[in-house]
Amino acid sequence: MSADMWGYPETAGFVPGAQLVGYHVEAADGSIGKVDKHTEDVDRSYIVVDTGPWIFGRRVLLPAGLVTRIDTETETVHVSCMKEEVKDSPDYESRGHGPESDNTFIQLIEQYYVHRRP
Repeated sequence: MSADMWGYPETAGFVPGAQLVGYHVEAADGSIGKVDKHTEDVDRSYIVVDTGPWIFGRRVLLPAGLVTRIDTETETVHVSCMKEEVKDSPDYESRGHGPESDNTFIQLIEQYYVHRRP
């Protein structure tokens, strides 16, 4: 997977230092939850989405490269994946504490999303 997967696209409108926690998250085909956590780490930026009741309160990690647009007016983060992709994505919670620092988990996320990109 390219390094682009872990960086916010220039066209997304991400402003370094912005607080995205609490923003609504919209997949290409509808709402998937709210931002629970985000980072802008070099080569490893991502958002963690709390899906709420939609998929039983599951939390998922989405690489920042999936962010297509950040609307600060409506506090919404738009991502390029579909709801089904999020639903079937690797489980963030089962990795225990600090899954984002677990290289095996990061590789699993990369493999999952690279195989689903057109």
